[in-house]
Amino acid sequence: MSTTKDFIIEQLKEEISSFKAEVKEKSVGRVLKVSDGIALVSGLSEAMMSEILTFKTDKGDVSSVALNLEESQVGAIILGDYTAIKEGDEVHTTGRILEVPVGEALIGRVVDPLGQPLDGKGKIETNKFYPVEKIAPGVITRASVKEPVQTGIKAIDAMVPIGRGQRELIIGDRQLGKTALAIDAIINQKGQNMKCIYVAIGQKESKIAALLRKLEEAGAMEYTTIVLAGASTPASLLYIAPYAGCAMGEYFLDKGEDVLIVYDDLSKHAVSYREISLLLRRPPGREAYPGDVFYLHSRLLERACKLNKENGGGSITALPIIETQAGDISAYIPTNVISITDGQIFLEPEMFYKGNRPAINAGLSVSRVGSSAQIKAMKKVAGKMRLEAAQFRELAAFAQFGSDLDEDTSRKLERGKRLYEVFKQDQYQPLSVDKQVLIYYALINGYIDNVPVERVGEFEAGLYKYSDINSDFSKLIVERKEIDEEIEGKIKSLITDYKATLDYLS
Repeated sequence: MSTTKDFIIEQLKEEISSFKAEVKEKSVGRVLKVSDGIALVSGLSEAMMSEILTFKTDKGDVSSVALNLEESQVGAIILGDYTAIKEGDEVHTTGRILEVPVGEALIGRVVDPLGQPLDGKGKIETNKFYPVEKIAPGVITRASVKEPVQTGIKAIDAMVPIGRGQRELIIGDRQLGKTALAIDAIINQKGQNMKCIYVAIGQKESKIAALLRKLEEAGAMEYTTIVLAGASTPASLLYIAPYAGCAMGEYFLDKGEDVLIVYDDLSKHAVSYREISLLLRRPPGREAYPGDVFYLHSRLLERACKLNKENGGGSITALPIIETQAGDISAYIPTNVISITDGQIFLEPEMFYKGNRPAINAGLSVSRVGSSAQIKAMKKVAGKMRLEAAQFRELAAFAQFGSDLDEDTSRKLERGKRLYEVFKQDQYQPLSVDKQVLIYYALINGYIDNVPVERVGEFEAGLYKYSDINSDFSKLIVERKEIDEEIEGKIKSLITDYKATLDYLS
């Protein structure tokens, strides 16, 4: 009996000596200071970067994200109403990194950066969540970019083609049609097996409502999600918005599907990050942007990729938009994003005001993927087009100082005038690749040389209507993706027959 008693006492002593009390206070902190959507918290020594923190207030729980991990305090950006938080309130860690809902349920919806619906169509039913921040796929898992994204914009598909998995910057001053290019590209993805995500950062809600109507009219919302962080949205949500949109796209990437994401625009994203950083007392750097603003955008845009077949073969194509001030593409944020992306489409005010819309500058616009992102048919007809467009602008500037021009220069000028007329395109009217091939073939082979410049648009529209009625070449181009002898013969006879019906060419 005593032996048993001694044994129990010894066991209890061992248990007591080996017992270590868990310090619960490590996961609970107190608010030191709160202002302008930023809170400084003490006592959260276990907090992780981008971890969700919960503030216990008199009006209920408020969520935030840990952004500054300092020795004695944590800086958090508040995602809800920060006016409810006061000094001394309890703050709890959750052990969860910031994540957003993903899945098919988000298609056709307008959501905020946290995945909450804004369109009044009810709750989004999904049980899948992806982290907002994620390491980009490595080089070994990627494939080369060679499959085209047909934007339907003639000047882009011919001169600065975009491939699936590419990052192509759209850059220019305000009100030059940057958003219009991106929306046309989304509309043109109908039937192209592409999911689209439009991330509006700091845009007016009225503008997004108008874009939503246009996308619905075009049937594009059947494969599109809009992530809206409006102009009145707190800086914390503006900062999260592009990463949230990318996470929603990565769900489809992991399924082996293709995704097109538009970030409109990253200038406002950089400004929101600057605001947050300065409120967190981070040292300002060049133009008052924090030193890691390059990493801000590079870790976002590196997530755009084309995966190899072993990893599903999906892709994310990114179209970031940057707004310049007075055309200054050498400013800090524009040069940052240019160095991250695989090319840029530069919109020029001078061309815009002259009526050349979209106002794409052929000299400053470039695609580093190039003709690899074109089908063979487009490559054949558009090969020299970018060079001709750039040469025309130089020759036109030179020719205004002289009256006597040699025959070759005059011919190039006349061809260039017609080229820029062909490049003109109305908003919300993307053009299929077969029709683009048709008009470019007519242009480079001299069929339009005797068409008056002011009637090129009329000639083009008539040619499309005539081809729809009288030829099956469009179907052959879509199937074969190249111009063989049979297709070339059909194109030649089609253009010749059409020109014979025009009274102003007789």
